[in-house]
Amino acid sequence: MGNTNGVKPSLKNINIKDFASKYTTYIIFIVLFAGLGILTGFDSWKLPSLQNLVIAESIRAFAALGVGVIIITRGIDLSIGYAVCLTASVAASLSQSVSYAAAMYPGVDFPVFLPILVAVLIGMLVGALNGTLVAYAKLPPFIATLGVLSLCRGAQLIYTNATVVGSVKNEYKAIAQGFVGPFPLLMIYVAIAAFIVWLILRHTRLGANLYAIGGNPQAARVAGINVERGLLFAYTFAGALYGVAGALQTARLGLANSLTAVGMELDAIAAVTIGGVSQSGGVGTMGGMICGVLIMGIITYGMNFLAVNSYFQYLVKGSIIIIAVFFDMRKHARKA
Repeated sequence: MGNTNGVKPSLKNINIKDFASKYTTYIIFIVLFAGLGILTGFDSWKLPSLQNLVIAESIRAFAALGVGVIIITRGIDLSIGYAVCLTASVAASLSQSVSYAAAMYPGVDFPVFLPILVAVLIGMLVGALNGTLVAYAKLPPFIATLGVLSLCRGAQLIYTNATVVGSVKNEYKAIAQGFVGPFPLLMIYVAIAAFIVWLILRHTRLGANLYAIGGNPQAARVAGINVERGLLFAYTFAGALYGVAGALQTARLGLANSLTAVGMELDAIAAVTIGGVSQSGGVGTMGGMICGVLIMGIITYGMNFLAVNSYFQYLVKGSIIIIAVFFDMRKHARKA
């Protein structure tokens, strides 16, 4: 009896510790969400505020889902912001009003689906270039995606001549600005993308291979996994999500310019890092990625409510990445 009584409290402590470790992201989200509610007199819990939060973070959610898959393979993508900028600009140019005198294609009324399709294809092309450089040219992901970032930047400036691409037609804006009941359309699109990512990562052999590649590329290769093909898929799939993000950003704002989505890579990487996607590779979930996006949204909402200078917000985001990676490395060092 004495033995049994001595074991039970120990097991409880272990369970609580394991639970807290496993669900750290969700616990942080709940605490911050509650704190924001108290800070704003619970105005942030009202439906319009929740809708605004979801709408504001929806585009970043696509970027986070894309880079999250890449980081699981032990990679990184610095080209996100300008990839989204390029795809948004192209989508805007193909969705301008026919009557707009300064349209890039004056007098041509493209079907509503075409800007989205072209944006996704361009995003996939950018992603495939990243994947090829990483998987087959064996360039470090940091260097490869940094180079592609510059290519996207140059392509966007050449295509638009550094001008604002505006006067997007109402039919196209309705794609991102509408609601289904209380739910913003953007939220529904993110939910669909998140489901696809969850399905791939958790219920396909390809997803298992991506985790294996991130965990130990050499062991994955010995196990018969085509590492290069897996990496190419990860970057190309992420590029497709960036294309969707660009197309929807244009529809949401009704225009695009050379500053569209600039810096989004910082937000996306910070979000997935907070969400438990390990920079060491092989660890991460779709739920954590989305939760990380919402946490970043809550932090931004709180800083805006407190009138924190936008320049200082970059310091906060950078600090979040450093702290999150630090604790992630410590956790994996203890496991090793």
